[in-house]
Amino acid sequence: MTNTTKMKKSSLCFIVVVFLTAINVPAQTTMTKDPRMTAEEKARVIKWLIDSEKEYLAAIENLTPAQWSYRSSPFRWSVGEVAEHIVLTEMALFAAVERALASPANPDWEAKTAGKAQFIERVMPTRTGRAQAPIEIRPTGKLTRDEVIKKFREMRAKVTAFTEKTDLPLKAHTLDHPFPVFSTLSAYDWLIYIPLHTMRHNKQMAEVKSSAGYPR
Repeated sequence: MTNTTKMKKSSLCFIVVVFLTAINVPAQTTMTKDPRMTAEEKARVIKWLIDSEKEYLAAIENLTPAQWSYRSSPFRWSVGEVAEHIVLTEMALFAAVERALASPANPDWEAKTAGKAQFIERVMPTRTGRAQAPIEIRPTGKLTRDEVIKKFREMRAKVTAFTEKTDLPLKAHTLDHPFPVFSTLSAYDWLIYIPLHTMRHNKQMAEVKSSAGYPR
């Protein structure tokens, strides 16, 4: 290769870099974060699923009909209603995971979902903030305790098996939450929402059971 040829190639490379810089396009594509769950994240979600399931079942399995249906006031849910709400919500949340994954990957997933997982982890299990549940996941009281337990076990087994097996890029696929405080959530965010929401309402059931009029 002659010196003239080398100079021409060097000049061409320089022009390309300058042009790309001028239009704000990187000369070389940089890798973003891995959108899949890390091993630590997966282990943590599985633990949440197992622990919240044990706590949920322990709270409702040996209740009398009076304990199941007791309300501390006309405006508060009974243990049975909270338990049913958990089941209905679990179904809706996992459907959100599936809908997010069925949509194309969001090229702005990192910016759109930054800090959302940490926010959900902080506010959900501690019962920080209150919101009116959408009508689709409000309890009807029509399900028996055995039916609620059966549906919960089936749904939780499905969610746990999915979590254990998946290696999909959950964080790259997003779906908007109806509450503006959450806005855009990734499939990973929707997944962790499931056990953390159960933990939240396990505390609500404990509150009902600790009220003065609760049947003993």
